Amino acid sequence: MTITREHDAEVGRLLAGTSHDPHSFLGAHPLGDGSVVVRVFAPNADRVILLPEDGGGEPVPLEPAHPAGLFTITLAGQLLPYRLRFARGDHTWERADPYRFLPTLGAQDLHYLGEGSHRRLYEKLGAHVRTVDGVRGVAFAVWAPSARGVSVIGDFNSWDRRAHPMRSLGSSGVWELFVPGLSYGEHYKYAVRGADSVEYEKADPCAFQSELRPKTASIVANVRAHDWTDSEWMERRRSRNPYTSPMSIYEVHLGSWRRHSDGSWLTYRELADELAGYVSQMGFTHVEIMPVQEHPFDGSWGYQVTGFYAPTSRFGTPEDFQYFVDRMHRAGIGVIMDWVPAHFAVDPHGLARFDGTFLYEHEDVRRRFQPDWGTYTFNYGRHEVRNFLVANALYWIREYHVDGLRVDGVSSMLYLDYSRKAGEWTPNRFGGRENLEAIDFLKEVNEAVYGEGTGAVTVAEESTAWPAVSRPTYLGGLGFGFKWNMGWMHDTLEYFRLDPVYRQYHQGTLTFSMVYAYNENFVLSLSHDEVVHGKASLLHKMPGDEWQMFANLRLLHAYQHAHPGKKLIFMGDEFGQRGEWSHDGSVEWMALAYPPHEQVRRLVADLNGLHRSEPALHALDHDPEGFQWLDFSDSANSVVSFVRWSPGREDHVVCVFSFTPVVRYGYRIPVPEPVRYREILNTDAEIYGGSNVGNMGGADGEAVEHLGHPYSMALTLPPLAALYLKPER
Repeated sequence: MTITREHDAEVGRLLAGTSHDPHSFLGAHPLGDGSVVVRVFAPNADRVILLPEDGGGEPVPLEPAHPAGLFTITLAGQLLPYRLRFARGDHTWERADPYRFLPTLGAQDLHYLGEGSHRRLYEKLGAHVRTVDGVRGVAFAVWAPSARGVSVIGDFNSWDRRAHPMRSLGSSGVWELFVPGLSYGEHYKYAVRGADSVEYEKADPCAFQSELRPKTASIVANVRAHDWTDSEWMERRRSRNPYTSPMSIYEVHLGSWRRHSDGSWLTYRELADELAGYVSQMGFTHVEIMPVQEHPFDGSWGYQVTGFYAPTSRFGTPEDFQYFVDRMHRAGIGVIMDWVPAHFAVDPHGLARFDGTFLYEHEDVRRRFQPDWGTYTFNYGRHEVRNFLVANALYWIREYHVDGLRVDGVSSMLYLDYSRKAGEWTPNRFGGRENLEAIDFLKEVNEAVYGEGTGAVTVAEESTAWPAVSRPTYLGGLGFGFKWNMGWMHDTLEYFRLDPVYRQYHQGTLTFSMVYAYNENFVLSLSHDEVVHGKASLLHKMPGDEWQMFANLRLLHAYQHAHPGKKLIFMGDEFGQRGEWSHDGSVEWMALAYPPHEQVRRLVADLNGLHRSEPALHALDHDPEGFQWLDFSDSANSVVSFVRWSPGREDHVVCVFSFTPVVRYGYRIPVPEPVRYREILNTDAEIYGGSNVGNMGGADGEAVEHLGHPYSMALTLPPLAALYLKPER
């Protein structure tokens, strides 16, 4: 065995995991005299034999060239395609040589990645089964620009970082390797020798599938395997106007909506079939699922992500999740997915300090750490990071057909001082508190989503008064389609918590939302955040005895459905679950055996039906032409009334709300026309658990002036109840 200086130096780099270009040394290389040298690094083998493919010659043993496991052979003439046979004792195995293949990424891909404009980044980075030069295998590629070396490790090489070092593709920061003989289902990670000389074992940032926690390996998966059957839905979505269409959203945590009797999770496929049936029965138009991107900690509810391109393995495979979306679409139900670009988990196998530097996170600790959640925030000023996230948003819309992205924690992105004290944040270049890079990112991702032309929407969870969140970027907005109305949620629940005797002093709290109702395209949200952490369930926020609690809850649901804006409620609230939500259990379905809960559920189903069937209750949700106060001044009786108009004022629904447990007879309200009004909803009806006080099916509008209106109507107002009335034509 002759050990050359070249061999010694290169083997040293291979052993240390710091080789930037193993292909320049390993594999087959022509020599100046017309011969070819083949070098193989196999630290776990005793012997290596070259096997010419297609019967092109006899097997040729390689000679040991370094005690660490380098084998070489010099052959005369042109080298034909070959395989390698390895032996250790009596055990042998074969594979093609990974170091005889050209890079699987081209110059154009690297250019787009470098400038942050590769909208299909996930098709190039990650792990992809491909056939190269007639050989099937997996092409691995990962962005780690400051790494001293990167290897791919997995079951296929006994997790030995020495076995498959990757090559650096120059200034792009991408490391690449094609490993022949691999296919779908392989478990793998990247062994990254960081810029700080520390070795990290990292999951693939672009992996399509991950192991079930607490395991953390990535899995080679095929996201094009599902045979979609929702073409009709997708075509309708493309032409549908989301602002004038009904949108009643059922927010769901997949792990706790329903469980098996032994407490185990339902799979995506089981959830699809059961949830589609229930949501259809209830009349919701959409489900919004809390984050399904891979996350290590159940208690984060999915909001601390490690695998941005992988649906969580808790409930099945990527194809199983595609079945879930497909099944929803076939049932006529849209799927909105919570998406979390505001921050990411600090777990060591994830994005944190990926290449030994602050790569995805900000280098300045005052912009890096999110104190509320103990997570890292993205560096939105870095092109490649922004590209990673924009491509991710498009990935879920393209590959999983999701109908919308509800973007979590937008406020934490917009403000540099969000949840930070003085001295814990740095101002922007103009001295302000706005995160200019995050603002640019949000505009870019919204332009990308709407630029696709698929009809998918974006929804912002933004809790401040930031202007024009749901206005187009060309008008100076952030470009979201919708925004959660956190102000409405807060004020409405504060009002409903009050004992009815005190509500007369706080009617402005209830009606204030109409001052700003059309500043944004609002979604009225009664979300999971309102029924956890000691806040009590919706039912137990309501004051009074048992009957009044349920009456108040029915009144709240009816008020939400009548108020301008799209609707969202969290699972369990549709029937008045008593306990707070817990991610460790299931929704309290047993409560439906008790009439008050079943009656609330029936009311919500009927409200959804009216929301869908009455254009006046949805078509002008974001247009002030669709709303008219009748009377908001009767605070002494805690009664408000208004009209919801259909487009062109062709039809309308009169909505009346009495927020005290007092029956009011002959109560007069203004109405638009002196016609017969049919009572299309009464939350005090016996079928909903009420006392059955009402108007015998309707009342007559009269030419009697009231509150400056030429027409009015006398009603019997039930206790703690809502009435919807529609003119009979």
